[in-house]
Amino acid sequence: MKMRCISCKKRGETEATTVTEWVFRPLKNETFYKIYEYAFPDVDIAYGAFANRIQWLGSKQTDDIQEATIILHNVSFGDAGTYRCYFNRTFNYRNGEFIFFTQINKTIKLDVVATENKKLASTIGEIMMYFLNVVLTLWLFAEMLYCYKKIAAAGEEAIQENASDYLAITSESKENCTAVQVEE
Repeated sequence: MKMRCISCKKRGETEATTVTEWVFRPLKNETFYKIYEYAFPDVDIAYGAFANRIQWLGSKQTDDIQEATIILHNVSFGDAGTYRCYFNRTFNYRNGEFIFFTQINKTIKLDVVATENKKLASTIGEIMMYFLNVVLTLWLFAEMLYCYKKIAAAGEEAIQENASDYLAITSESKENCTAVQVEE
């Protein structure tokens, strides 16, 4: 299960150091338990039952973490509950003269079901996609037939017009040729 957590700074030129934490509250429980912590360069710790099941996909190779996405492997019914991601960010202004701390959190609720169930909206969307493909294909075919008939009819008219024009030009040029010969 991929759980995405993002918190971007508003100003890129401000230096910051960020430590991220993930906490978990099981269903029917009021207490949050720390399950993961990440800070560059050397803190990457998973706690308790999550020790070998969390994979970090967030920002790497930087002190200023802006994405704290994790993947939870081998999800079971015991993993259902509320997950919260914390960004503990320390801003350094003017070469460390002024330091400001902020904490931002994002909450994700995870429901675990025995089998994957499609929602009604996705099923209707899939049916409409196929229906629309068929309708648009038929419309395209009808449009091609219409254009083909129109081009064929225009082609026959053009052949007839060109033939009469050719005959007219030929007879006209014969008259001019005789007139030219008479004048000489």
